Amino acid sequence: MAAGYVFYVAVLSAGYYYNLTFVQLGIIDLGTRLVGLTASQVSGVMAGFAVAALVMAVATGRMMDRTGWSSELPAKLRILFFVVAGQTLLTVTAPLVETQVHFIVWVLVCSVTLGVGMPVAFGLMIDFIPIRHRGAVAAVVAGVAFFAAAVYPLQWRLEKLAPVMTILMAPAVAVLAVLSFRRLRLVGVWSRQHERFGVGRFVRGAEAGTVQFVFWISVVLMFSVFFIDSLGFLRIIDAPVFIYTSWQSPELGVRLFIGLSHVAGAAMAGVLYTVFGRRWLFLWILGLFAFTHLLYTFQLGTAPSGIDPPLSLPFFYVLAVSFYTTLNFALWPDLSTPANIGVNTGLGVGIAGWLASFLSTSLALYSRDVGLTLLEHLRYVNALALLLAVGYPVALYLRRMRSLARSESML
Repeated sequence: MAAGYVFYVAVLSAGYYYNLTFVQLGIIDLGTRLVGLTASQVSGVMAGFAVAALVMAVATGRMMDRTGWSSELPAKLRILFFVVAGQTLLTVTAPLVETQVHFIVWVLVCSVTLGVGMPVAFGLMIDFIPIRHRGAVAAVVAGVAFFAAAVYPLQWRLEKLAPVMTILMAPAVAVLAVLSFRRLRLVGVWSRQHERFGVGRFVRGAEAGTVQFVFWISVVLMFSVFFIDSLGFLRIIDAPVFIYTSWQSPELGVRLFIGLSHVAGAAMAGVLYTVFGRRWLFLWILGLFAFTHLLYTFQLGTAPSGIDPPLSLPFFYVLAVSFYTTLNFALWPDLSTPANIGVNTGLGVGIAGWLASFLSTSLALYSRDVGLTLLEHLRYVNALALLLAVGYPVALYLRRMRSLARSESML
């Protein structure tokens, strides 16, 4: 049903936009500028934030699987209502945080609510999206979220972000309240769809779960991708030399170019995911990140001062980001069944997305605080990106050769 597609896209794109802007960047501003902590202190808090959110995500996912709530849409909608309502309250109170103790408590509570929300939100795909459409819908979610963030970039100052985010979240709380606590025929129809959509595209057998080799390889690869992105992104957007070719550019044309590039990249990823699958996307993502960081490093090391970088830099970066974001939305449900999607999304999103992003964000803050220059920082990021870009296809080749050798030995 079209209404289900719209609801899913609205929930996931709004949630991703909120976490990308208010949480990942707003917390940094809250801790450093408003509370007065050093970047190193904030990095430590954010590392703890990532671990706490992961623990809550896995615990919530496991509880949902054991109780059967993973396949009960009304239960997931109620949990999501309390998550969004709690996060709205935290958004309202964020500008009131003044001391280090209050900051740590606020971050801890935030990590709990967001951790609970991870398996719920990402698990909604089995209730709304059939397998054949998951690549396309994941592409729409990524395109909408990043286009909004690029074209209309709120100032990443918490007192500016908080009122706008609160206004945007209030209607979502009201809609979720109606869907959660009123007996609606529409919700009843949605609740039965997991029977047709539930078993993912990459599941091998009805009982497949987190013990699968492919699941943990996907976790490791996605962790690497998120880690590389956040490790480079935070330093790049803060660099004055790149300000005019980033989300914070004062030129609407530049921001529109970046936003449309996000949409184009997400569309390409949706097609590749539908036609080829996850291996090809991982190859593209790792290759794009390695190539992009080479471009940034080359620009910093050789370009004369005072010359704005070319738009090819953000273009390739945007393609890589749109590719892995699209994959992140579709991959975990396609590795799951209704019986295990709670713990699978909790582990997948919690480790590969959340833990990787915030650990690398805290590391980027620390590197800036200890005086590591942008060029030196990006050299480390680029070395990691190149290692993965070369290592992944080599690993695929060796695994293929091993499989062929086994097949021949059995003849």
